[in-house]
Amino acid sequence: MSFEIHVSGHVKDVVEQTLPGLVASLVASGITAGDADLWGPAAADEASRRLGWVEAVSVSRPLVAEITALRAELVAQGLTRVVLAGMGGSSLAPEVIAATAGVPIVILDSTAPGQVLAALDGDAETGGLDKTVLVVASKSGSTVETDSAKRAFEAAWSDLGVDPAGRIIVVTDPGSPLDEASQAAGYRVFHADPSVGGRYSALTAFGLVPTGLAGVDIAELLDEAEATLLEVAIDDPKNPALVLAAAIAGGTPRRDKMGLVSDGTHIVGLPDWIEQLVAESTGKTRTGILPVVLLPVSPEVDETPADLQIVRIVDDAQHFQILEQYPDEVLVSGSLGAQFVVWEYATAIAGRMLGINPFDQPDVESAKTATRGLLDAAPAAGAPSFTENGVEVRVTDPALAASGTLAGVLGALWGAVPADGYVAIQAYVDRVAVPQLSGLRELAAADSGRPTTFGWGPRFLHSTGQYHKGGPAHGVFLQILESTDVDLEIPGRPFTFGQLIRAQAAGDAEVLAAHGRPVVTLTLTDPQVDVLTLFEAAQ
Repeated sequence: MSFEIHVSGHVKDVVEQTLPGLVASLVASGITAGDADLWGPAAADEASRRLGWVEAVSVSRPLVAEITALRAELVAQGLTRVVLAGMGGSSLAPEVIAATAGVPIVILDSTAPGQVLAALDGDAETGGLDKTVLVVASKSGSTVETDSAKRAFEAAWSDLGVDPAGRIIVVTDPGSPLDEASQAAGYRVFHADPSVGGRYSALTAFGLVPTGLAGVDIAELLDEAEATLLEVAIDDPKNPALVLAAAIAGGTPRRDKMGLVSDGTHIVGLPDWIEQLVAESTGKTRTGILPVVLLPVSPEVDETPADLQIVRIVDDAQHFQILEQYPDEVLVSGSLGAQFVVWEYATAIAGRMLGINPFDQPDVESAKTATRGLLDAAPAAGAPSFTENGVEVRVTDPALAASGTLAGVLGALWGAVPADGYVAIQAYVDRVAVPQLSGLRELAAADSGRPTTFGWGPRFLHSTGQYHKGGPAHGVFLQILESTDVDLEIPGRPFTFGQLIRAQAAGDAEVLAAHGRPVVTLTLTDPQVDVLTLFEAAQ
């Protein structure tokens, strides 16, 4: 089999109780047949326009030769460095595909000025602008982060006297604003399937164009996916997608959080892709499944909370099952293509089990609207409640800052987490410059005693941001910003990258606060130094 799944303990009981209903409802064959009524009358219209991912393997086959030929043309011109400007599913799937294949690609899914500049400058290993091709990926064709990156690269090439038309490749839906503008500019455009939502687009042009141009064997990826299509299409208790859906969305009471652990798997970064797929698909109408990306040694693995289901991604689930060292966990293994297919099916099935529409994202736009308002009004940042060792502290509830110390504020925020809640850390910083900041997750999880997520801003706004606002109202939020002299203009826009990322953070905080979520915002005035201060306070 191209995909293996094993369950044990409590979760095995849940699966065995849940599977008969899923098999009897013919949900697996229904998805394969494109039955838009599976998720109820309210979701039928959206679902009827969002089930193209089921046929992605066959639809995408003709792209392979086209992408391979274009790569050969580019390499012949000395253009060997691929930068991908995309957000959410448009960047997370290519990131996993390229990393797993060991093929270099630069993922630009940030508006942090330093990160944009790093993508523009390149490095000694992969080269600079003279060797760069930019893939601009946006389903709607109006994503502000992607548009801003495109403008920056266009200006940089123009300054060098280079025609951007030979350097920019676009992936977008036909007829989108980006499509029309790119055609007029003479850019090479790949049309994506409009019947596939962004987070289900791993095996479409969004996943294949940037990675194929970077040198990944995308035909093999499609072969891997095709090998599991029959398994997920049948209404049978052995269907791995049915088993996985039952494991992550079944049971009474349901474990509404899912810990994703990569343990010895050859696949690199898959939990980050699963996180955006599951969180954005299920986190709405005050329900959902919260994915939590963990290490094998994370606090939540050592002492697993009762509301957290561990899913361990391994290279041989059968071998791990025989070891019997992982009771009450879900063990999954398989090729990357198979993982994409099974998780997409399982997520859609889980949505049906939860009674929600897994294909919309009703709360994502709220943060975008707040950001636009802040960019137009350009208000000055409010004075911090206090500053400790260069870290500025701002809170939505003055009671959180009553201690007057950074450690006290964090303790107060952890104390505001309900018994069934979670902590979300959102880092609106240059992750290329301070990647170590992600280690704060482990400290916060240990200190708070609750499942803790970590997201790089603003990319998480296009994935887990939906769950934060539309899911259960039991999260607390820690924003981390940076104050830096580094900034970069966005050609043709009245704001800079620095102003944009600050507005995105402030806009999201504003919407979260309006939903009654506690938010603490910490601004690092000297990121490299202040990270240590933050770590000390979190211990």
